[in-house]
Amino acid sequence: MTLKNRISLLVSLLFTILFGLASTVIFVLYSNFRKEEFRERLEIKALSNIKLLVDVKEVDEQLLKMIDQNSINKLYDEKTLVFDSNFKLIYSSIDDAKIKWSEEDLKYLKKNKTFFKQQGDYEVYGVFYDTKDKDFYALISATDDYGKRKLLFLRYTLVVSYIFFTCICWILTSFMVRKALNPLGLFHQKIKNINENNLDSRIVSKSKKDEIDLLANEFNYMMDRIEISYQKQKEFTAHASHELRTPLSRITAQIENTIADPATSIKGKTFLKAILSDVNHLTELINSLLILSKIDTNEAENNEIHRMDEILFSAMENLKKSFPEFSILFEIEESDNLDTLLEVKGNKNLLEIALINVLKNACLYSDNNQAEVKISTNENQLIISILNTGKTLSEKEQKNLFQPFMRGKNSKGTTGFGLGLRIVQRILNLHKSTITYSIPDINSNLFQLFFH
Repeated sequence: MTLKNRISLLVSLLFTILFGLASTVIFVLYSNFRKEEFRERLEIKALSNIKLLVDVKEVDEQLLKMIDQNSINKLYDEKTLVFDSNFKLIYSSIDDAKIKWSEEDLKYLKKNKTFFKQQGDYEVYGVFYDTKDKDFYALISATDDYGKRKLLFLRYTLVVSYIFFTCICWILTSFMVRKALNPLGLFHQKIKNINENNLDSRIVSKSKKDEIDLLANEFNYMMDRIEISYQKQKEFTAHASHELRTPLSRITAQIENTIADPATSIKGKTFLKAILSDVNHLTELINSLLILSKIDTNEAENNEIHRMDEILFSAMENLKKSFPEFSILFEIEESDNLDTLLEVKGNKNLLEIALINVLKNACLYSDNNQAEVKISTNENQLIISILNTGKTLSEKEQKNLFQPFMRGKNSKGTTGFGLGLRIVQRILNLHKSTITYSIPDINSNLFQLFFH
């Protein structure tokens, strides 16, 4: 999970949980408040009835019923019962509602003075009223329809508000977090595109001085040091390779002259030829390192337009000089935009070196001294395919195929340093092109060069 999604999820979940808890607390508190308020109303009603019945001489049971019936504060489905000290019912209101009661309830009232309980949809309040002469017990029952409607409305309001504001929170949080971390996404994309060809790339930092800007500044400082170190390394490789070429050229010339001298014995010539072969390999390695250093320091850039078929023919001719026994079967696939795609902007010498290296690779690892070369197109791409038969590479070897000094198991018995394909890839990267390796059939190796 990405950092953006993680932060959005955590913030949204936190809001959802807190809002849910707040809504629950509000509902519970209001429910308790309604119950307490209704209990107080029942208490006032019960005490009023007892006082009217007991303390006011002019009020009898019938008059109290009339007063009770026409009371402005009449409760919903109210039922009132009044008992004397002998638990005898001395007053009952005229409505049809019923109160379940027992002597145990009245005894409980005498001991605890009041109680409040739920009976189905009704709420019952009991109160003990003590006078000098007698004791009285009052039970009053009613339904708080008005309070319950308000409680139900509050419940719906909280549920709808919870769903609505939770959805709004998730959307806004996701949007705000993405907007806040958008510079981090650009930062990641910039880093992802940095390679050895564009070490001069830097992250543009704004004046906010937040953590992302601090990270960008430190990254730029790190890239400065890496670029300087990388350039020094490449310059050393280039200078060392260049300086080594001169003495090697002298050694090669002296060995060749000694071999050509008639005074040299046959045994001496054989020995010198072996030394000359090693010197030539060393010269080839130094030339490869020099080419890589020129590519890495961008000394080989060229914006001239060249035809790839002409460069390919030139590479094939040069390869024939070194490997005359090697045969190449050439094929070109006609298409409407072939002539346009054959024109590639870049350095002719480097492109020819790349093609020679791929062809040489096909020659060295072929089991029949033969390769098939095909020029084709695919939409806006020019494709040069080079196919040969021979031992193939394992999946592990394919992953490291274009790494320097990498040689597979099929390279046993062949000369080389594992730099050829690395040079090809670096040249193609410089020309914004790619190379791929695949195994289309058993014991078949296919290299394809894609030019955009």
